[in-house]
Amino acid sequence: MKIFHGYLHPDLAPHCALTIGNFDGVHRGHQAMLALLKNEAEHRGVPSCVMSFEPHPRDYFAALARKPELAPARIATLRDKLTELARCGIDQCVILRFDAKLAAQAPDAFIQEVLVRGLGVQYVLVGDDFRFGAKRAGDYAMLDAAGERLGFDVARMNSYEIHETRVSSSAVRDALAHGDLTRVASLLGRPYSISGHVVKGRKLGRELGFRTLNLRFTHWNPAASGIFAVHVHGLTAQPLTGVANLGIRPSLDPNDVNGGRVLLETHCLEWPASLGPEGAYGKIIRVELLHKLHDELKYDSLDALKTGIARDCNDARAFFANILQAAPASMHTETSRQTTRDRI
Repeated sequence: MKIFHGYLHPDLAPHCALTIGNFDGVHRGHQAMLALLKNEAEHRGVPSCVMSFEPHPRDYFAALARKPELAPARIATLRDKLTELARCGIDQCVILRFDAKLAAQAPDAFIQEVLVRGLGVQYVLVGDDFRFGAKRAGDYAMLDAAGERLGFDVARMNSYEIHETRVSSSAVRDALAHGDLTRVASLLGRPYSISGHVVKGRKLGRELGFRTLNLRFTHWNPAASGIFAVHVHGLTAQPLTGVANLGIRPSLDPNDVNGGRVLLETHCLEWPASLGPEGAYGKIIRVELLHKLHDELKYDSLDALKTGIARDCNDARAFFANILQAAPASMHTETSRQTTRDRI
């Protein structure tokens, strides 16, 4: 998948079939929409294209109003969103910076400048609640009328439901907030995961006897937090079992090197000797959150923290032992693989 920041780029295809949205999490509703988009693009002989925004429009308006509590928790980082869009077979993705200029752009101007002159749309697919332009004044009816006038088709997709429940990013955020990772996997069509480069930290984990893989994020307000039993992909041929802390580590000094920023710290229950003590740094790993053990806790001392981590490791081992007891390892591996590939 080709990725473009902005729509004024010489390598952009002259025409496309387009869908527009934030696509936070790329859940099963998104996947159904993307499958339809791909089909329409192939029918017209043009590439499929997703337009998304960074930052999230609600992040922008929350910052503008100086009310950070109005910003939505994010399901996925931009890296993970783009990875999932590529896995869904999208040909190109255009990321627009959501700023004051874009927020003030009238709906008609957005259609003319971005969709027609910028992207050469032949087909536009939107959700049933789609709004666009300054003050969200544009809607499906306006877009459809413009398409009839300017020569591109417009279609609207109704909500996607599973067991009579609407699949939405809000539903995924709610399930993550409640630690219901089984429901999250059902809504996403895959286990929930976070990826990134392994970076060096304070190496406090080594001092405590629990080496960690650290992923650091900039300006990310994750929808999940707490302590989890996880699978780590990207270091060995088979996933490694582990325990992960996603959050701000309340037991440590808020003035430490991480400054209270969100970290994903993962301890592998069995560290592969082939990697050596420094073998993971700089690698891109993907951490699947499979089961929430508990919320972040504030420990009064490093000894208490060490005891808590040891207890979490034992609980994670018990979780994985129950999985193996419920199904043979080969069956479990195949089921996990199929779930990840089955996008819709």
